[in-house]
Amino acid sequence: MDAPFPPAFSGVVPSLTQSADLGPPRSECGVGCLMPWCGRLYVLNYVSHRRRTGTGTGLRVIGEDFRMERHPAAVDGTFANRFVHHPTNTMIIGPHLVDTEHRVRTVPELTDIRLCGTAVHLKEPERLVYMLGMEGELFELDVRTLAVQRLFDLTEVLNTPGEGKCHFKDCITGGGRLVVVNNDYSEPDFLGRQSEGTLAEFDGEAWRVVDRRPYVGLGGLGPYGRTIFASGWDRASALLTVFTAADGQWRTYRLPKASHCFEHKWQTEWPRIRSVEHERLLLDHHGMFYELSPWAFGNRVWGVRPISTHLWVHGDFCTWKGLLVIGADNASHDSGGNVTTAEPQSGLWFGRTDDLWKLGPPKGWGGPWWKSPVKEDAPSDPYLLTGFGSKCLHLFHEGETAVAFDLEVDALGDGAWKRWKRYQVAPGEAVVECFPPGFSAHWLRLVPRGETVATAQLHYT
Repeated sequence: MDAPFPPAFSGVVPSLTQSADLGPPRSECGVGCLMPWCGRLYVLNYVSHRRRTGTGTGLRVIGEDFRMERHPAAVDGTFANRFVHHPTNTMIIGPHLVDTEHRVRTVPELTDIRLCGTAVHLKEPERLVYMLGMEGELFELDVRTLAVQRLFDLTEVLNTPGEGKCHFKDCITGGGRLVVVNNDYSEPDFLGRQSEGTLAEFDGEAWRVVDRRPYVGLGGLGPYGRTIFASGWDRASALLTVFTAADGQWRTYRLPKASHCFEHKWQTEWPRIRSVEHERLLLDHHGMFYELSPWAFGNRVWGVRPISTHLWVHGDFCTWKGLLVIGADNASHDSGGNVTTAEPQSGLWFGRTDDLWKLGPPKGWGGPWWKSPVKEDAPSDPYLLTGFGSKCLHLFHEGETAVAFDLEVDALGDGAWKRWKRYQVAPGEAVVECFPPGFSAHWLRLVPRGETVATAQLHYT
C-alpha cells in the first residue's frame, strides 16, 4: 500500500462516505458506478432523478493515498455507466471522458441524461460508442470530438412506458448485436395485468424484443466466452437469460430469490454482472452473490454457484489495488417518505472477494412456475439446484383432474436430463417433497403430463 489504510468498520470506510446536500430538494446519494483508472478509483454517485432532485453529488476520485476529492468537473445527475474505450485508451464514466493523464472532458449534451450504459459501437468501434439513458434515449458519442447524435427513443421503438415510468438500466454489445434491458415492474406486472420489462437487441438495422419481463443487469467478457448474461425476474423466480454466440440463441435459466426486497423496479437499482477476479464473473442478483463462468461449452451454462445472501443495495463493485470494492445506496429521503433519514449518504466497502463467503449462507425461494399455464410434455425452464442446503418443493395445479409431473435433473449441466421422480397431483391437493440431505444437481425441471395451470416453488434453507 502507498499509504496506511484509513479506519474501517467491517470493511466500510467512513472517511470515504458519499453524501449529498440536505437541500431542498433533498435527494438520495447512491454509488452509481466505480472505475479503477491509472492508479485511482473513480466514484460516481447520483441523485434520484436528474439535477432537479438534489445537489452535492457527482464525480469523486480516491487517490493512492486513500484521500477522496470531488472532481472539479463533477455535475449533479443520475449516472451509472462506466466503460473503457480501448482504441483511444479513454475511460468513460457518466458524461465524463478521462484520459490516461486524468484529464477530464465532459459532454454537455449528456449531463442531464440519466446515463445507465455505454457499449461498443457495432459499425464504427474505433470512433463511436453507444450511450443509453434511463428514459430510453440512445445516442452515438464520438469519443474523439465529443459529437453526440441521438439515434432512438426506445420508449417508442420498443413500446415501453415513457418519462417518469421507464427504467432502462444497462446495455452491452456482443455477438453482432447491441443488447438493452429495462426493469419496469410493479404490482400490475405481478398481478399479470401488464408486462413492461424488456430484454431487446439491435443488429445495426432493426430492433427485436427478446423477452417482455424485467431485466436489470448485463454482463460478459466479449470474445472471451462469447456469451451475454442478462439478469431479471418475474413473480416465480429470478432469471438468468443467456446468449451464446456459437448458435445465436437466448436461453433462460431460473435462480432463487434471496429477498423480496428487490421486487420493485426502484428497489433493484444496479445489481451488476462484472469481472472482479481474472477471467470470471461475479453476479449480484436479487440479494444473492453468485460466481459465474463466461464460458458456455456446448451452448450450455453450468457451474453457477451461489456464494452468499445480503440486504445491501449495490450500485456497483470492482477490483482496485487487489481489493474488492462495493458501492452502496444506503440512506435515501425517498421523496419525503423516509422522515428518519437525516442525511442522504452511501458507503464504500473494501475487502477480498473471498470475504463474500462470510456473509449470509445461500438460501432463498422460487421455482419454474407461479400459477403458470403449462402444456403437456413441455418442460419448464431449468431451475438452479446446486449450492444450497435443505431443499423443499411445493407442487400443485388448478386443473379439474389429476395431472402427473416428472421431476428431471441435469447432473452434468449439459442438458442430459434424467427423470428422478413422478408425482401424481390430484385437484386441490399439493405435493410437498423434502429432498434427501445432500441431494443436488446443477439444474432441475418439471415436465407436465397434461395441460393445466401449475405452481412449482422451491424453498432452500
